[in-house]
Amino acid sequence: MTNDQNADLIRRVEGVIDQIRPYLQADGGNIRFVDITEENVVNVELLGACGSCPMSTMTLKAGVEQAMKKAIPEVKSVEAINMNMQ
Repeated sequence: MTNDQNADLIRRVEGVIDQIRPYLQADGGNIRFVDITEENVVNVELLGACGSCPMSTMTLKAGVEQAMKKAIPEVKSVEAINMNMQ
């Protein structure tokens, strides 16, 4: 992937996150883009209430990941880098 392609992909990923963010903020949470791997796995950090919510795995997979894959088919999955700290 060229730098331009990578920059475009990151821009598109951040755009989807910006669309999802208000829903998470309504429940006291937030999400931050961290990076995207060479395998097109998007790494995010769940913040606020999302970082400690027992439903955060479902929110991540059923909400964030599905929206991301629908908008950007080349994304393979979305992983929260801070999920293992719960």
